[in-house]
Amino acid sequence: MKIPVFTGSSVAIVTPFRSGKVDYKKLGELIDFQIAGGTAAITICGTTGEASTQSLEEHCATVDYCVKHVNGRVKVIAGTGSNDTMAALFLSQEAEKSGVDALMMATPYYNKTTQRGLVKHFAFIADRVNTPIILYNVPARTGMSFEVDTYKELAKHPNINGVKEASGNFTLIASAIAACGDEFYIWSGNDEDVVPMMSIGAKGVISVLANVVPNVVAEMTNACLVGDFKTAAGLQLKYLDLIGKLFIEVNPIPVKAALNLMGMDVGELRLPLVDPAPENLEKLKKAMAAVGLI
Repeated sequence: MKIPVFTGSSVAIVTPFRSGKVDYKKLGELIDFQIAGGTAAITICGTTGEASTQSLEEHCATVDYCVKHVNGRVKVIAGTGSNDTMAALFLSQEAEKSGVDALMMATPYYNKTTQRGLVKHFAFIADRVNTPIILYNVPARTGMSFEVDTYKELAKHPNINGVKEASGNFTLIASAIAACGDEFYIWSGNDEDVVPMMSIGAKGVISVLANVVPNVVAEMTNACLVGDFKTAAGLQLKYLDLIGKLFIEVNPIPVKAALNLMGMDVGELRLPLVDPAPENLEKLKKAMAAVGLI
């Protein structure tokens, strides 16, 4: 039986940029805000962190800073995926040197691969690191999805801990939980699916919503972990409209706008991402006001 990397809420944290560079001081403030709010793990340099716009050097430096600033207070998970297996291995080994608690890797995108290729890609990396790996299934971005038999095969590897599941395919998710048991754990990758997924055995969420309300996502997931689904469902429904508005444009456009509206001053987006359209910003403001954030 494997031990899950974390249980509860992990924030897929934004990367604050200022004048084209990472604002490390602000990143430290955001990390402290998350820890104070009950976040169990910081997921750094993921999609929400705009890692696809970072150079390899900048990516590694951001991960290293996060590990040092967290200083063992919570877990740190580094996004290290790539559609180039050797690039993913390089990022993974560099993150491991920094001392992260886990690595998170999406399926290869654009060139994609077959299910057999997925097994070979992830096993190749897992054979060459000693840090637990969380796979990431997000077909809306990558154009491909894991299948249950692939999860079963990858679950056999001692360094593969589970998957962030953002497919929205509950048949796949339930089948994977049933097939893999305690050798492979699942975390929600969609904030709107947290409670239903945890009701069938998911261990928590890697969350965008937690950027703005870390205490709420921590409370929701912790309620699920102790079987209090009434409390958890109440929170899921209360924040459902805000969750939707945080994806009214491509993530992380809306969540960065939300943080700036809250006075968190996380800076700009990097091209090709741009500020939200005025009409969408107004919808976001309305959803935030409805839950008392502005």
